[in-house]
Amino acid sequence: MLRIENLSKRFDRGPGHPLFQGVNLHLQPGESVAVMGESGVGKSTLLNCIAGLESVDGGSIRLRGRELTTLDEDARAMLRRRDFGFVFQAFHILPHLTLAQNVALPLWLLDQPEADADRRARAMLERVGLGQRADDWPRYLSGGELQRVAIARSLVHEPALVLCDEPTGNLDPERAVDVLGLLFERIRDAGAIGILVTHSRTAAGHADRLLSLTASGLRESPAA
Repeated sequence: MLRIENLSKRFDRGPGHPLFQGVNLHLQPGESVAVMGESGVGKSTLLNCIAGLESVDGGSIRLRGRELTTLDEDARAMLRRRDFGFVFQAFHILPHLTLAQNVALPLWLLDQPEADADRRARAMLERVGLGQRADDWPRYLSGGELQRVAIARSLVHEPALVLCDEPTGNLDPERAVDVLGLLFERIRDAGAIGILVTHSRTAAGHADRLLSLTASGLRESPAA
């Protein structure tokens, strides 16, 4: 479903200073990987390149057979709305919306009927264990619960690819284990692809494979 071939990204200061190059990654539906690496190697930048939020300096990114690096900005924005889910360290839950409304946001952006969006949002909240709280306000939830809302929102529109950047960085270890287990379970159940960037080997252990990003590409790492 996802094929990245010989991807490269340079520093702004010129072609002689690659951030990373020779990045190759092939993933099938239901598969997840964790990406680790030294600070500054470009882990978050790699996610941004895959999402079309940053340009690349070489290589290919194909999702469901479609080349992403040649799309214009409007096409990339539509692709992110339709085919991408995002889970970040900061939950990005909007305080003036209920939980159901927060989860429904991706469907609203795709012009889904309001009643259908509400139904799907409530069903997804049920799947992450928050079905009884659909009409609550975010201020009443714990950090772990807010991240479960973020997971529900990332999956409600049935994306092909879920990108996760340190999604448990603001959680205590016990909550982090629960949230990550839920995240990867939902990704597998949906037949999506998950890419997790993390500095934690414990977090990485929830993914199917562990990879290390270096200046010369991705390398298989021992199991976390």
